[in-house]
Amino acid sequence: MKKWAIILGGSSGIGLATAKKLGQQGYNLIIAHRDRRSDLEQINAHFEEIRQSNVHVEALNFDATNQEKIAEYLGQIKELIGKDQIAILVHGISRGNLKPLVGNQRLSAQDLHLTIDAMALSLQHWVNQLMDVNLLTEGSTIVTLSSAGNEKIWPGYAAVGMAKSTMETLSKYLAVELAEKGIRVICVKAGITDTPSLKMIPGYDQLKKHAASRNPSGRMTEPGDVANAIYILTLPEAKWITGSIIHVDGGEHLIG
Repeated sequence: MKKWAIILGGSSGIGLATAKKLGQQGYNLIIAHRDRRSDLEQINAHFEEIRQSNVHVEALNFDATNQEKIAEYLGQIKELIGKDQIAILVHGISRGNLKPLVGNQRLSAQDLHLTIDAMALSLQHWVNQLMDVNLLTEGSTIVTLSSAGNEKIWPGYAAVGMAKSTMETLSKYLAVELAEKGIRVICVKAGITDTPSLKMIPGYDQLKKHAASRNPSGRMTEPGDVANAIYILTLPEAKWITGSIIHVDGGEHLIG
């Protein structure tokens, strides 16, 4: 059987780093991403780099939170994989509104809904859809992403912080419900990582400088650090780890 992984949000940051790591380890990849045409040349260059490891990379540029679109592409995914299964599902969708809770430019109810749906609740739909067509089965591992922003206050991060809290809770409940089916769920809580998403946060430069200075390991977390951890956690030797929230931050969470 071929090894397959689906990465939701795999065109930049941690998602792309994970795609590169898994590709190096022989995983065929289905990468769902949502990007502008003007960015596709650079993104496709990354995907072509992964293909140099002699693995299949299927890049699907669509809204991976749209349930109708998911249903549309699911048939394509099923046809591509055939009798194989998805060994790894990584949820790395990063789409949120970065506004304060109060004031003239405050978050609306719709802002909160869209952020939490994209960065957390969409996972449940993907899991159910993949299970309904037997693509997630015994031995599969689901990896979700969280961040320190659901515990620490960053300006404008309220909606995303709420989404990350939701993702952590969802990951734990899914882990329990899926344990009897032999499917694991692991939530990776990355340290402050210099990604395109981080650059969108108000006060990015100060946040980056602060993260590097307070990390006991002497630097910020890099996307590759998180990708390496994800790969290790999906190995058969880690099969007894499920429902856990794993810090991958060089000890950053230990420093106040």
